[in-house]
Amino acid sequence: MIPFPLLPTPIETNYRACTIPYRFPSDNLKKATPTEISWINVFANSIPSFKKRAESDTSVPDAPARAKIFEQRYAGFLEGWKKDPESNGGPPDGVILGRVREHLLRELGFRDIFKKVKDEENAKAISLFPEVVSLSDAIEDDGERLENLVRGIFAGNIFDLGSAQLAEVFSRDGISFLATSQNLVPRPWVIDDLNKFQAKWVKKPWKKAVIFVDNSGADIILGILPFARELLRRGIQVVLAANELPAINDVTYTELTDIVSQLKDGNGQLIGVDTSKLLIANSGNDLAVIDLSRVSHELAYLSSDADLVILEGMGRGIETNLYAQFKCDSLKIGMVKHVEVAQFLGGRLYDCVFKFNEVQS
Repeated sequence: MIPFPLLPTPIETNYRACTIPYRFPSDNLKKATPTEISWINVFANSIPSFKKRAESDTSVPDAPARAKIFEQRYAGFLEGWKKDPESNGGPPDGVILGRVREHLLRELGFRDIFKKVKDEENAKAISLFPEVVSLSDAIEDDGERLENLVRGIFAGNIFDLGSAQLAEVFSRDGISFLATSQNLVPRPWVIDDLNKFQAKWVKKPWKKAVIFVDNSGADIILGILPFARELLRRGIQVVLAANELPAINDVTYTELTDIVSQLKDGNGQLIGVDTSKLLIANSGNDLAVIDLSRVSHELAYLSSDADLVILEGMGRGIETNLYAQFKCDSLKIGMVKHVEVAQFLGGRLYDCVFKFNEVQS
């Protein structure tokens, strides 16, 4: 693993994968801060839904017993951090809290507890893809079509089973993509650089975009892929960077390769758009957030000449990289699905973040 090549150097002083400061240098190292406690609670609240998914994982022998061990051990880690922030490799942040959860699951033999729901949602979203694309293609104005595609990214991004609240809604009612895209919170969003991005978009300035993708289902298939298709249609090369290993319901590199092959026609086109400039890369990541100081050699090689970096989703685009600087233009886009993030940003729950940073050449 090596640093993402478009980060400014030296990495140690210019980059940290954490947007919300959990603690400051002046804080007592032996006492958990209010922010640390509130985020430990966010992860604690997700334990029941993770345990439930793990219990029903038929690929694992003794799944219910192992799920119980996961529940006890992860809760123990979280309580330990509340008592002593420096325990277990702390003090905790979003990367550590997620990493310990994923490592515990893997240690107990759980490879992908969300596999079944991901497969179901991918199948549903694949059947809706032609309709979503044709609605977009029918919009003649470039700026309006872009806004419609952006709204689609937000609508798709709500399929997030890492949020305890959304996991509950999802298992009870399901989530409608088209209804969600119509019912987003009104603009201006909590961070809203869409007009600025639109102004540059119409000039067709970029040659190559790297998109760090997020969830399976509607997120990748109905949100990101129609947007990526539009970039391809404009002659832009697109690299989709997906996780190496499963984390929550994030799409993996192998799953994304399979999804795209299902969506292409016999001529290798995505509903009339050539895909010869579309690449799918293994980011080397295994978490629902991302630390860009460690990516795969493959992704680093494919990204070195990109002039637009896009980080999508709450984990990658907001919680770990909202303020990350790059050597080229960058876009952070995601829906706010935790109250704690909404409070930090001064916005509403299910508000939207569209942060565009332009690099002066």
